[in-house]
Amino acid sequence: MKRITILSFVCILLSIGSAWAHIGSAGIVVEKQVGKYGLLISVQPPDVVPGVANISVFVQQGRVTSIGARPIYFFAGDKGAPTHDILTQSADGPYQGDIWLMESGSSSIELTIDGPDGHQQVIVPVVSVATALREMPTGTGIGLAAMGLLLVVMLVTIVGASNADGVFTAGQVTPAKLRRRRLAGMGVGLVVVTLLLTGWRSWWSHTSDVYRTEQLYQKPTLTTTITGSAASPELAIRLDTTGFSMPNSPTRRQLNFLIPDHGKLMHTFLVRVPGLDAFAHLHPTRQDSLQFNSQLPSLPAGKYLLFADVVYRSGFSETLTDTVDIKTPITTVKAVTDPDDSWLVTNAISTKPAKPAMARLDNSMIVCGKPGDRVPLADGSSMLWMDKPGAVLETGKPYVLKFALADANGTATPIEPYLGMSGHGVILHNDGSVYIHLHPVGTYSMAAEGSLVKRIADTARYAPSIKADVFRDSIDRYVAYLKTLPETERNKVLAAAMPSHEMKINNMVSFPYSFPKAGRYRIWVQVKRQGKVLTGVFDTDVEEPLM
Repeated sequence: MKRITILSFVCILLSIGSAWAHIGSAGIVVEKQVGKYGLLISVQPPDVVPGVANISVFVQQGRVTSIGARPIYFFAGDKGAPTHDILTQSADGPYQGDIWLMESGSSSIELTIDGPDGHQQVIVPVVSVATALREMPTGTGIGLAAMGLLLVVMLVTIVGASNADGVFTAGQVTPAKLRRRRLAGMGVGLVVVTLLLTGWRSWWSHTSDVYRTEQLYQKPTLTTTITGSAASPELAIRLDTTGFSMPNSPTRRQLNFLIPDHGKLMHTFLVRVPGLDAFAHLHPTRQDSLQFNSQLPSLPAGKYLLFADVVYRSGFSETLTDTVDIKTPITTVKAVTDPDDSWLVTNAISTKPAKPAMARLDNSMIVCGKPGDRVPLADGSSMLWMDKPGAVLETGKPYVLKFALADANGTATPIEPYLGMSGHGVILHNDGSVYIHLHPVGTYSMAAEGSLVKRIADTARYAPSIKADVFRDSIDRYVAYLKTLPETERNKVLAAAMPSHEMKINNMVSFPYSFPKAGRYRIWVQVKRQGKVLTGVFDTDVEEPLM
């Protein structure tokens, strides 16, 4: 039974086609403070391109009179972008609107906010890719076919009638001649219409094939192996370039144009299934254009889901997936590949609703909402889920998930920057169908935002061309330079590269997110305290909202 459960996890992971930035969670949720405006932004990109992106902006702070939105593509830049469309304020509060995304690739939504509190602009990175096929409903197809047949009959009849009426002279009665010309005209009309329909069918089939083979998103395949000795095993991640010889292959990537996110070229997460009870956040080093290696930490044996997050120069970000089978427990680890690597072994996720653990706090902290979830951390401190609205959350609703740190006495204790931010989060559905790497500012990559902001500021009509090997070597030197810096200095450099993130509360981290489907979820929240990375684990249930 356990083997069947693990195989179902693997099948779900390998069957997911919309893993362009995360898995099963295509929407972008952003919480930003710009000037005097506090905004919670939700963008639902289309799954077919060209398509319509749905935008909702909740104004949490500030006086707003109008919000405009427009798409800006990386390669076209600001000069090639359309004008802003004005969002409409709905009855329940948020500003809403639809924006057409006409091209595939890395893009952004630029929001302009105006009101008595000033003029501000916000950039929301969006990956615009086709991830679905639209099948015409049977009833619609039958109806359109019937209408098309009627139009063909009418057209052929009209051609025949016009050909016959053209030779009719008043006072002459030549029914046989009129009949012959009418039939001849109908025959010619039928041939012309048949040729037109055949040409249209050929064009449509070609366009459909191009969409399936070139436009429809496919993530590159990973080949993951465990190498090294039993005392020092390494994780080797290699990208499969099969199909790269085809210029328009949907799996083709410019692998030399990876850029660091939080100073790391790749963020890799390992989660053991089916219990989700072993977790690792690793940062493999690049060996060459195709391979990344990382020392494996102390982990129990079992089947693991692997999620590898990467970002390209254009701001295009994606999650690459694979499975890893650790056959024997890893107990002796001499050294880690990166000092920011972290891992944790905890209890398995339950199939029953989560029971919250009530918080033990002093007067310096108050848990709002019901219940107040609390989990112990490795150093004796505790992490608390603050302001949780209830034991069961709803799908499709934007939440701000808030977590705070308390020491062993229940007193608020400060957190330190972890990879330049106040914290990181990972959310995984218990069947593996939803995965996302969260940041305090939103559900997108900070590197993607930085790349797009710089591109928009550039006045060039087209993005400049750069030699791949020159770019790769410059990035490798930059990543190596970051590793030489003391942690305090490195965090300053990383924070400066993030356009819109700051640590507001010294003992709290929050993540905006909207759960895409019902089920049980496990949430890993990672912060740093006294130089150590601490991971809090929370479980929650999510249901479809009642109509």
